[in-house]
Amino acid sequence: MAATGRVLSTAEERREAVLSTAVSSFAARGYYGTNTTEVAKRAGISQAYVYRLFPNKEALFVAVVEHCFDLVRDSFARGAAKARSAEPHEVLMAMGDEYAKLIADQDLLLVQVHAQAAAASEPSVREVVQRSYARTVEYVRSVSGADADAIQYFMARGALCHLVVAIGATEIDAPWANTLSAGLRHY
Repeated sequence: MAATGRVLSTAEERREAVLSTAVSSFAARGYYGTNTTEVAKRAGISQAYVYRLFPNKEALFVAVVEHCFDLVRDSFARGAAKARSAEPHEVLMAMGDEYAKLIADQDLLLVQVHAQAAAASEPSVREVVQRSYARTVEYVRSVSGADADAIQYFMARGALCHLVVAIGATEIDAPWANTLSAGLRHY
């Protein structure tokens, strides 16, 4: 039998491809508006194969949320490595700058917004969001050396960045929009 030259991907590679596709699907329509049929179609695989990788939509969404938080931690690590000094404020500023670059990808930002909304009524989503924020806060604490007040301010500023980017406040020249976006850097 002659080789076709086709290289089959591993289950882990397929899983990563489905996660990437699912990020854009969930970003566009949220947890409640996205179905696994749409994800499968966009990934170019069967819905049955999606279910081989993830037992249900909830498990897929939880994996997507974890994936997005991993990307956030990776951006924080890049920022910490670029900090001008080891002083906590400098480390936090560098981490925030890298995060601002990351959320220029609207899909990642929207998944985070949708996850926070779904966490209000879906226990498994709430658990993954809580667990992910816990790991993120502890990572920020360990890498920056900042105190609790500085970390709270850093996280609150990140939440404000979500709002400003999600509603397009930087594109509006009005006092309220200028107030919300003052001092925030977006890419």
